[in-house]
Amino acid sequence: MIKTENIYKIFNKGTADEVVSIRDTSIEIKKGEFVTVIGTNGSGKTTLLNLIAGAVIPDSGKIIINGNDVTHRKDYERAEIISRVFQNPFSGTAPDMTIAENLLCAFNRGKKHLPLIKLNKKLIAFFKERLSHLEMKLEDRIDSLIGSLSGGQRQAITLLMAVINEPQVLLLDEHTAALDPKSAGQIIKLTRRFIETPGLTVMMVTHSMNQALELGSRIIMMHNGDIIDDISGPLRQRLTTDDLLCKFAEVRKKEMLTDELFRQFANEYI
Repeated sequence: MIKTENIYKIFNKGTADEVVSIRDTSIEIKKGEFVTVIGTNGSGKTTLLNLIAGAVIPDSGKIIINGNDVTHRKDYERAEIISRVFQNPFSGTAPDMTIAENLLCAFNRGKKHLPLIKLNKKLIAFFKERLSHLEMKLEDRIDSLIGSLSGGQRQAITLLMAVINEPQVLLLDEHTAALDPKSAGQIIKLTRRFIETPGLTVMMVTHSMNQALELGSRIIMMHNGDIIDDISGPLRQRLTTDDLLCKFAEVRKKEMLTDELFRQFANEYI
């Protein structure tokens, strides 16, 4: 479903601020897989998602989705098959539009043919039915402005918007990191529910080792732009947070990471 071939990405190339974000990375993710991606700050996790989404174009290599080479296609050209939820609950919605209007935008997202569908009774009934799955009573507030909602409510709607058209690929970029624990728990519960869509391929970047272990069937670990481990199958099922910490401790020994950086990792993931 998703395949990257030797992708390489450098930011600020040729300057004093040059950063190699992704190094000659190749991965293959099958249709219907749920992959979690973990790593320290600056490891390349979000850049990897940006490359797959089309928000960033690689300097070299290929990106193939569903058998099609999309390496040089922009994110809006991939919108028909890829949806994304960002860390900030306010990034994926328009605050001055109603819940219904935001859902309509998501419903029309990626559609190539005109005229686009407009709000009507049938569509509003459909939106209300989908909103009811959020268990937040938002179906009774469908005409409320998105900007009047809490961060948790807004992120729940953003998640619904991402899956309302049944995309082939869903990218979750630390989508609970900005929420309080209770709201984060609700969003994870909804994530479990929505990913049950048959054939949906999911990649989730997370700073929570608990989430990495609770969700998905495969863990990709990144460091300095490289994939340093790819864990699935029975080994993935037996993994614990201590196991993951030990794996990063091994990297620390090999590359002589500073104590400060390792403490940063431990604080982020415990």
